[in-house]
Amino acid sequence: MCADTLSSPVPVITIDGPSGSGKGTVSQRLAAELGWHFLDSGALYRLLACAARRDGVDLDDASALADLAGRIDADFGFSENGEERVLLDGVEITRTLRCEDTGNAASRIAALPAVRTALLAWQRRYRRPPGLIADGRDMGTVVFPDATLKIFLDARPEERALRRFNQLNEKGNNATLDEILAEVRARDERDRTRATAPLVPAEDALVIDSSDLDIDTTVALILGQIHLKS
Repeated sequence: MCADTLSSPVPVITIDGPSGSGKGTVSQRLAAELGWHFLDSGALYRLLACAARRDGVDLDDASALADLAGRIDADFGFSENGEERVLLDGVEITRTLRCEDTGNAASRIAALPAVRTALLAWQRRYRRPPGLIADGRDMGTVVFPDATLKIFLDARPEERALRRFNQLNEKGNNATLDEILAEVRARDERDRTRATAPLVPAEDALVIDSSDLDIDTTVALILGQIHLKS
């Protein structure tokens, strides 16, 4: 544990949940509303998966992956037109980072305890004033157990698959809804049953089902909870 980080007075709000629950969009909106920093923890695992494939590192080699995690240089930012821009060791990989194949590889390596340990300190360094919105799968249970507010955002698998299907179609990908639903269920199974930091709500988390909620409603609901805590 990073004791200094966990005893920090800097507030953290964690948004955990499965793929397609809307936690990424909701977290970014909350960070913008509050003027806080934003951590997309899943992007770190995706970055590591991209680096592993680039360097020929086996996705089952926990030791090599943990070593690689300590050597890669990542930069998150936005282009002049406001679109996300991610660099890995100086090379832009934004499209590769967000593709479905990379997400599946990230879920696979995230099940390895040595990888999770290697990325823990990296994630905690994002905790800086005035506050942090942390989006992931174990933000409230492992990375920031002292968070001011913990949200677990969920949705029906079919709804999450449909959201991902629409998102991919907008980007010109041709995956079928059945394929995406199968991938969503497989990723859920990996994330919920892994031995280390499984995808479960923290005991003190507020669970929100976003299946029938739009982004604006979900954000407003969480902002209301934040104001109750302040």
